[in-house]
Amino acid sequence: MRRLIDKFLSYMRVQRDASPHTLAAYGRDLEELRLFVAEQHGVEDPSESQALGIDHLVLRRFLSQLHQRNKKSTIARKVATIRSFYRHLVKIEKLEQSPAELLQAPRLPKNLPRTLSVDEVFQLLDNQKRSDRLGKRDIAILELAYSSGLRVGEICSLNIGDLDEEQELVRVKGKGGKERIVPVGSKALEALRAYLEEQGAPKPDSPLFLNYRGGRLTTRSVQRNLKTQLLQAGMLRDATPHMLRHSFATHLLVEGGADLRDIQELLGHASLSTTQKYTGVSIDHIMAVYDRTHPRAKDG
Repeated sequence: MRRLIDKFLSYMRVQRDASPHTLAAYGRDLEELRLFVAEQHGVEDPSESQALGIDHLVLRRFLSQLHQRNKKSTIARKVATIRSFYRHLVKIEKLEQSPAELLQAPRLPKNLPRTLSVDEVFQLLDNQKRSDRLGKRDIAILELAYSSGLRVGEICSLNIGDLDEEQELVRVKGKGGKERIVPVGSKALEALRAYLEEQGAPKPDSPLFLNYRGGRLTTRSVQRNLKTQLLQAGMLRDATPHMLRHSFATHLLVEGGADLRDIQELLGHASLSTTQKYTGVSIDHIMAVYDRTHPRAKDG
């Protein structure tokens, strides 16, 4: 069974460009299943035939024991992992059908994302006074996070060549290696230009955001710097870079009346590949919606 798991993890890494964090979680979940099946058969490692002979009743017994020591969110993730594993086995024709499709994941409470109000965002962005290179960098990061709804990891992975100032767009590599094109508002472009003036003439494949040593900025640094920026703006409430992403989406939807499908396109959610087949949203339409609804898209 280890061989089947290793092949699945290799497929997820090479073909699906899964992150190291995702691969590690898949590996732990499937190792836990492997040990359960091994115990059921009284062996150290189940053979391929024993692994392929697992039916949904065995999987339900496995999940039943998990309920004794795991949170609902953890069990839901393990169900998703098992489903992905068996769908892969069907895809490579090891199985005719997946025994995991009948599994029921626990129902999770729907927690609303934490956001900043429009006034709080403006207070944060308009009260950054540092004018040195790192100060301009941090202001540009804040503006870009709210302007384009990027994940902090996406921001840190940007290169100089990903930003198209003339078209007011940025090319983003999201989860699973999927690329998307996102508009950048005028306020964010203004902050980016001020920061880039300090950079000289870097190559297109150079990191967009650098640390004080000249290396690529890390997500942890962005998170740490935000705490300082909140204090500079006179804001005592706690916030994370991801809250700016949530605020971006909420303000477009609630304050601006943007269509939810357009927001999905802008955010690059994992389910977008399915959504795109039905919506046919074009970049011109997205740009028009963005310019009409985002609070800091245009001057004045």
